[in-house]
Amino acid sequence: MVFGLRVEGGLPWWAVAVCAVPAAAFAGWSGAGIGGIRGSRDEVLEPGERVVGVYTVKPPYREHLPPDAHEGPQYALRVTTRSLEMWERGVLLWRHPLTDLRLLTEGPRLRVHHHDGREAGTMILEPSYAAQEVRLAARRCGAA
Repeated sequence: MVFGLRVEGGLPWWAVAVCAVPAAAFAGWSGAGIGGIRGSRDEVLEPGERVVGVYTVKPPYREHLPPDAHEGPQYALRVTTRSLEMWERGVLLWRHPLTDLRLLTEGPRLRVHHHDGREAGTMILEPSYAAQEVRLAARRCGAA
């Protein structure tokens, strides 16, 4: 094997295979998990509905451990052309039509209200500008 600038290493082929096979298996397993989550999210889309954006939501409590890198973010807010959806990995927590919502931002915090004043949720989005981006995207698609 050749490493970097013409420096040869003396690793036998079987040593490389011992490392490469588990790494490839882990990568395939991670990709299948993430693809499964995306597939379950896409099942709830109505005909003609498109995803505008997906945003990471910080967990509601500090006690939550951050997810492993292969798992992706634990909570996600998804804006579509017709609705706002809150997901916990592959599980839909709630879905509201954009025309029934009013969105308010306070820095990185997004407040989601129904027109009758009931609060659907308050969340902190990452990165810090994501709350304003969600509000603008939702307004273009029908939210107040």
